[in-house]
Amino acid sequence: MAVNSIKRILVDGARRLQFALLPPHCLLCGGAGTWQRDLCAACAADLLRNRVCCPRCALPLQAPAPLCGECLQDEPPFASACVPYVYASPLDQLETRFKFGRHLAAGRVLSELWVAAARASPPSLPQALIPVPLHVDRLRERGYNQALELAKPLARAFGIPVHGDVLVRSRATPAQSNLDADARRRNLSGAFDIASAATLPAHVAVVDDVMTTGATLRECARTLRRAGVSRVDAWALARAPKRG
Repeated sequence: MAVNSIKRILVDGARRLQFALLPPHCLLCGGAGTWQRDLCAACAADLLRNRVCCPRCALPLQAPAPLCGECLQDEPPFASACVPYVYASPLDQLETRFKFGRHLAAGRVLSELWVAAARASPPSLPQALIPVPLHVDRLRERGYNQALELAKPLARAFGIPVHGDVLVRSRATPAQSNLDADARRRNLSGAFDIASAATLPAHVAVVDDVMTTGATLRECARTLRRAGVSRVDAWALARAPKRG
């Protein structure tokens, strides 16, 4: 039996034991959880799947199209984007708790949702997952890298290694949340480097929690492409719809 399968059996067994002792409860409404998950069926049904989207950047669209207008005007440096959810309520509540509130149970639910969605519609698998890095000051402040924590369960589910030390955030940047698309691009220009001892496979996927304008993933992909990676994909849990 493969090591990855053994790990999955052990993790599933531990989860069943945990919920036998402490039944799951929904982190959103407080009701009883379902599917051995801290999320109820009603709240899970409110999560918006990103089923109609641009195949290149995963921007939610009203109708299917070969590419969105933004990708036609400015081709992304990544080959494709795999983003199963739309960043909207109530998923954004779980994400905020995980990212800024150190709520690890919310992160576990988000990971479980992502793995389930990826198994239902498997993406083209890369040779390695590379989480978007945090600057050392931000990492010290937050205590963990949310992109790395979300990448680990995906790596276990698909038997892909996580290269968490390949990309380095060499320059601290202001928070992106209050910036428009152009300001985000300027803010991140030159913010990432490749670690000096890094060995890069030909096909990787950069992993982040939320893809808003795509500026972070674009800059990471550019950095990796300049370092010689042939194909870079973008993986994120949720994609923000276009503003306005």
